[in-house]
Amino acid sequence: MYPEGRWLDHGKLIQECLKQLETKKQQNVGNITHIEDTAEKLKAHAESSKTWLMGKFTELRLLLDEEEALAKKFIDKNTQLTLQAYRQHIESCKEQIDGMHSLSTRVWRISQEPDPIQLLQEYRAAEQEMQRQTSLGEVCYPTPLSFEPVKSFFQGFVDAMQSLLQTPLDTRLKENTNCQLSGSSSTKLASLLKTSPSPERSLFLKYARTPTLEPDTMHARLRLSADRLTVRCGLMGRLGPTPALRFDKLWQVLCRDCYAAGRHYWEVDVQEAGVGWWVGVAYASLRRCGASASARLGCNRQSWCLKRYDLEYWAFHDGQRSRLRPRDDPDRLGVFLDYEAGILSFYDVSGGMSHLHTFRAAFQEPLYPALRLWEGAISISRLP
Repeated sequence: MYPEGRWLDHGKLIQECLKQLETKKQQNVGNITHIEDTAEKLKAHAESSKTWLMGKFTELRLLLDEEEALAKKFIDKNTQLTLQAYRQHIESCKEQIDGMHSLSTRVWRISQEPDPIQLLQEYRAAEQEMQRQTSLGEVCYPTPLSFEPVKSFFQGFVDAMQSLLQTPLDTRLKENTNCQLSGSSSTKLASLLKTSPSPERSLFLKYARTPTLEPDTMHARLRLSADRLTVRCGLMGRLGPTPALRFDKLWQVLCRDCYAAGRHYWEVDVQEAGVGWWVGVAYASLRRCGASASARLGCNRQSWCLKRYDLEYWAFHDGQRSRLRPRDDPDRLGVFLDYEAGILSFYDVSGGMSHLHTFRAAFQEPLYPALRLWEGAISISRLP
């Protein structure tokens, strides 16, 4: 038998051991919680980073298209100026030919003069004209125009980009040459591409559109302005038959204009929309009856949208959603569509073309700009 004191010592040791095990267990539970939280933050960060990259590559494509257009315009301008100079040379040569033809006729007539004195006088008068005409008849070699410097310039740009991109991405990131080019690489590429690397609204305004809203599609509680650019919530619904194209439950409206090819950009003013709004695009096949997911903007395969409700921002398509965290609450949204490339991008225009989200999709039908209201009003901006 153990003395009572020794039993007490063993009991304390066991309690201390159990306490340590419980502490360790709670520590691991806390570790799991921290790891799970970090994992969720990582997933969100990965999604936001991919969204940011899509926006930047969209801007890069626009910059390259702008550079291509400028280079072609440069070639066209210089070609026309040089051709004009060539035409002026040709006209000058024709005038000289006409002058020499007239002089030849005059000399021939002088040769037929029977009076020697008269012949001598007329010949001396014609001699000065002959000297002038022959001095103008120099051989003309037009200066050739070459666009090899233009080709060499952009070949250098392509070579520099290829040289950079042939380096593995991991290496580029370690050397900090992908996001912040340093040294000679930075200087070389900066000198080759003269356009600004920051998103410029002017790049998008080349594809500016001002789509108008279609009254036959909007819910009976909505009211449309005379120019069909502003829609607002009304107090009462309109009486009368409901058109087949009208949304009968949801406060939604489609535009009359649709886009089935090319690039398009429009802006939407949401500063009077209150706590909730939806801005996006939809196929004409979007369901109009009821309030199920098949009719709600962004909740089906027929539509894509950005949604704001109660200070939260989301990107929706086919029931999938991505949380957005803009720096500021947007007052005006820019929507850029590149149909063939399958790009639908949203920007905060009021925040200096801050990229919000980009959808990638293989569009199958014409796309109609679409709106949904919770309260207040939404306007399509009139672009130049």
